[in-house]
Amino acid sequence: MEDSTVRSTVFIAAFTALIIVGAIFSFPAPWNPLVPLTLATLFVILAGMMLGARRGLASVGLYLLLGLVGLPVFAGGSGGVQVLAGPTGGFLIGYALAAFLSGCIVRVSRTLPFLIVAALAGTLAIYLPGLPWLHWRLVGKVNDWSWASTWGRYTAPFLIGDGIKAIAAVLICRGLQDRINTQGR
Repeated sequence: MEDSTVRSTVFIAAFTALIIVGAIFSFPAPWNPLVPLTLATLFVILAGMMLGARRGLASVGLYLLLGLVGLPVFAGGSGGVQVLAGPTGGFLIGYALAAFLSGCIVRVSRTLPFLIVAALAGTLAIYLPGLPWLHWRLVGKVNDWSWASTWGRYTAPFLIGDGIKAIAAVLICRGLQDRINTQGR
């Protein structure tokens, strides 16, 4: 096996492990019992920024595959198809979009403005499938399932934490980008 292939495999596995740890150690949000607070999104965005689009997507894909087959890798140590079918399933699918998109953006440039755009775009990419999926899953299950409620109660309160995680991703990427060889992204 070629050295670069081994290195890629190790990086993919390492970021998959980081995503798992970030998801398992989750906390229920006091304002939202359906969507927990996790650090998984930080590691998803970092996977794309540090490994590039293809390898970042591979690390998230491996994470999702492990969860789909029932291993307890999702938030709170859950796993299985039912998690993807539940209220947070759209956000999990958004993880793949986030890693790929943030990886594509940093491929253009690894300067600070591009790192910031990559982190913010990755964060928004998680919401792109997550918000409509959550809204659809809430229909008939909660008293107020309007779009305003989905946004105001189940989404907006997470934006501050997600902004902090985006800033952390930029800072971590800046600090480590010269230490991780991402040639062949």
